[in-house]
Amino acid sequence: MTTTRYGIKENQVRAFNKMIRVSHQKLNLVCDMVRGLPVERAVDVLKFSKKRVAGEVLKTLLSAVANAEHNKNLPVDTLFVKEIWCGKALTMKRIMAGPRGSARPILKPFSNLTIVLESGVAPSKKAKKETKAK
Repeated sequence: MTTTRYGIKENQVRAFNKMIRVSHQKLNLVCDMVRGLPVERAVDVLKFSKKRVAGEVLKTLLSAVANAEHNKNLPVDTLFVKEIWCGKALTMKRIMAGPRGSARPILKPFSNLTIVLESGVAPSKKAKKETKAK
């Protein structure tokens, strides 16, 4: 088990998407939908999601699949979402006029997204629950 830079193993690949114009809380809801799924299933979930940010997550997921295919020659049909997380980026601060000459702040947050894919068999959620129960 050898690791390369940033703690990524030989059978793993990652992709970033920086400065997504959405709050990290809303992005995390979409990340939770695809965490641990095989790539084919995750693409289907994101395509039919009603969340606006699902398109950005889909774009990043397809970028990670292309990285796995092109850079590491991993088979696409065995890939699954090993890790997916989001974090805060900068926040644009704007001002809206308020009553009686006052000002109200408007905060426009940005987020970063990281996806790590792994080649192999995806661990089932039932198996995780059984091991926790023991």
